[in-house]
Amino acid sequence: MEFSFTNDIDGNMVKSMLGRHGISKRLLAKVKFDGGRISVNGIERNAIYRLRKDDVVTLTVPDEPNNEKLLPEEVPLNILFEDEHYLVVEKPAGKPSITGSLHPAGAMSNAIKGYITQKNYPNQTVHIITRLDRDTSGLMFFAKHRYAHALMVQHRYRDTLEKRYFALVSSEGLPDKGKMDWPIGRRDDSIIQRQVRFDGQAKSALTTFEVADRKNGLALVDVTLHTGRTHQIRVHFSHLGYPLIGDDLYGGNHELIKRQALHCHHLQFLHPFTEQMIQVELELPDEMKNLLSV
Repeated sequence: MEFSFTNDIDGNMVKSMLGRHGISKRLLAKVKFDGGRISVNGIERNAIYRLRKDDVVTLTVPDEPNNEKLLPEEVPLNILFEDEHYLVVEKPAGKPSITGSLHPAGAMSNAIKGYITQKNYPNQTVHIITRLDRDTSGLMFFAKHRYAHALMVQHRYRDTLEKRYFALVSSEGLPDKGKMDWPIGRRDDSIIQRQVRFDGQAKSALTTFEVADRKNGLALVDVTLHTGRTHQIRVHFSHLGYPLIGDDLYGGNHELIKRQALHCHHLQFLHPFTEQMIQVELELPDEMKNLLSV
């Protein structure tokens, strides 16, 4: 792929100017050693070339090779957004986001690998920007090349990334809106479970919510994540005294649903290449919707 940038500082080195556009030293090394190219006004140059104001630098980034360790799986995908840089798809409950050493197949990463293989895209590496727990459904966000991924990690774009979730909890006594600003850390007796703790062994975590509907003794809450701690929504609502319906790891049970009633329904981000705000919505899955039916 090719990306062009106009230099605005006289005497700037190519690598400095590219760094301001999110091109890392690692990516520049890939360009240098894996068949890429740097050109200035159409003439090939190196990374320490001194630029004049208004010089146009074009970076040719080599295609990313196939990762043979990640097995492709051709499964149906519900694609909510796609362009040459990004991909947003629906993850069903019960499917992990990534593979593990004991489970090399059946994850969303396998499904995306199958999709990009089938489409014969030039970049064959899967770049996950946002993950979901195995039993959480909803929107997952992928980059289609390493530069697109690197840009979404930068504060300018990362800070525009907003994820909202629908969750089901008991309605009794729950306020119409709330803010949970409690640090989360790992439980001392578990490698999986997290908990709210105030002993300095935790990281700050902020969750806000508003009740969207109340039916059948349940509240459908629209939850916004302001930080991204492991199990954050589940831990915060459990600490509040309202464990998610179906979340037996944090105080719920499986009487009404066989998995935690948590669904990522909204994803928003500032697109680094178009500077447009992208918003993607996904409706509530039937297994959660049915619990609210009259």
